[in-house]
Amino acid sequence: MNFEFSEDQKFVQQTAREYLSEQASLELCRTVLDSDEVYAPDLWKGVAEMGWLGAAVPEQYGGAGLGHLELSLIAEEIGRSLAPIPFSSSVYLATEALLLFGSDAQKERYLPRLVSGELVGAFAFSEGLGEPDVADSTTEFSGTELSGKKSPVMDGAAADLLIVLAKQGEILSLVLVETDAEGVTRRALASLDPSRPLASFEFDKAPAEILGEAGRGSAYSERLLNRAAVLLAFEQVGGADRALEITKEFTMGRYAFGRPVASFQVLKHRMVDWYGAIELARSNAYYGAWALHHDNEELAVAACIARVAACEAIDLAGDEIIQMHGGVGFTWEYDCHLFYKRSKLLSLGLGSAAHWRELLIQRLEARKF
Repeated sequence: MNFEFSEDQKFVQQTAREYLSEQASLELCRTVLDSDEVYAPDLWKGVAEMGWLGAAVPEQYGGAGLGHLELSLIAEEIGRSLAPIPFSSSVYLATEALLLFGSDAQKERYLPRLVSGELVGAFAFSEGLGEPDVADSTTEFSGTELSGKKSPVMDGAAADLLIVLAKQGEILSLVLVETDAEGVTRRALASLDPSRPLASFEFDKAPAEILGEAGRGSAYSERLLNRAAVLLAFEQVGGADRALEITKEFTMGRYAFGRPVASFQVLKHRMVDWYGAIELARSNAYYGAWALHHDNEELAVAACIARVAACEAIDLAGDEIIQMHGGVGFTWEYDCHLFYKRSKLLSLGLGSAAHWRELLIQRLEARKF
């Protein structure tokens, strides 16, 4: 395996970092939190113009025609900036679902609009606050009508198009439904990170259409979540890394007993542990990106490993950035709470680390036979 990115891929990442440092400062998160907006529309338009929404989409559908390695590097920079946009839901889940399972007509109808930012997509698979279990789906799809409820839906408050997991008689399928269709009711939900707002949806015979083959909903969902877990791991690594940088700078400039608090051994040890967690997560994310890029059978295991390590890294970052900032760490004026909020959201959006750890055990056990 070659884990070294090409010069062109590194250029994509550097360009993303420069753009987001100018257009997506942490102050932008505060602006969204203080407003009635569910995301930053100007930034969403900007990343669409940069081609990031279609990084892995073929040029025939308006995409950049790059690939998942480039998308993973963009994801890391999205994570570093805490960009208040529904990037992961629309790109890693909705767009990916259409690429993998959509008919030619569905791809032509929706992909160009997702790539341009005209539409925001999301994946509605959960029906409770527990761990996601596709087998528990009670939403029903019959003929061309969808009825039931999905909650919570990550970035649901911004979504125009939903990929919905639903029962179709005794089988499970994925269906497409537009959120402005008759029979669709959306309700905003309180979220720890309002810059990536949640929503619940109720469907009352809403017009919908099948995505892919009927009865493949469980397999499709598993494949889709595996791929999204790898890409989201890069966002988590980026966020954890940026939090460490901010904390290091703060502790180097804060003095106690005539010396920077960063010079005290107890803080050094904690930051070394933090750095180690990030590098472990980064290594596992690279493994996942390799498996994703090659569509390798290792992806099912690699996704679990990447997800678990990334959740642990960003959870540690969310806690430590607050604690190492001391008494000001929990205040609104400092940025620590932004990282804490985003860390919890990203660590639960696709299921917790415990959930993915259990999946890893199951998948490793299945490989023994």
